[in-house]
Amino acid sequence: MSLALDPAAQDLLFREARTANTFTDEPVTDEQVQAIYDLVKYGPTAFNQTPLRITLVRSPEARERLVKHMAEGNQPKTASAPLVAILSADNEFHEELPSLLPHFPQAKDMFFAERPVRESAALLNAALQAAYFIVGVRAAGLAAGPMTGLDFDGVQKEFLDDDHTPLMVVNIGKPGEDAWFPRSPRLAYEDVVTTV
Repeated sequence: MSLALDPAAQDLLFREARTANTFTDEPVTDEQVQAIYDLVKYGPTAFNQTPLRITLVRSPEARERLVKHMAEGNQPKTASAPLVAILSADNEFHEELPSLLPHFPQAKDMFFAERPVRESAALLNAALQAAYFIVGVRAAGLAAGPMTGLDFDGVQKEFLDDDHTPLMVVNIGKPGEDAWFPRSPRLAYEDVVTTV
């Protein structure tokens, strides 16, 4: 069975793509990031929620503030990547639902009036959007280095507020020399899929 997506695109997005650990110094432009977002914003979420928020870390001062919150092994690559993005979940995403879900505006209050429910929904759907974002970075011909080895509380206090929960930090750029570890194994279809 063949897929509708061209094999070269499949390779670009999945089979040949890996987490990059080194990058060239070629800049990543705001136009590239906007093109990535303008593509991945169409990825599905529950109730068309859009809780993902992206904080681009561009200034040297902000980069220095971020690096100190990264795990030791993630500090050098975060310090040297052309662009770093902090991906977070907006726990007040429901305020946008009436415009994002015009055929069911009452969903805002019907399902998301309680903060714990919103936090759970925000984490799940922002994680989906973060995955779309990483694939979008690859679609732009760039490499992504997503990391969760960081001080989440420190990143939240340094860059966000109490309404935003950090999910991960993503280094972005053209892959540098020796950017990849060898491909790690994946589970086989029969190890993952069950038919009932």
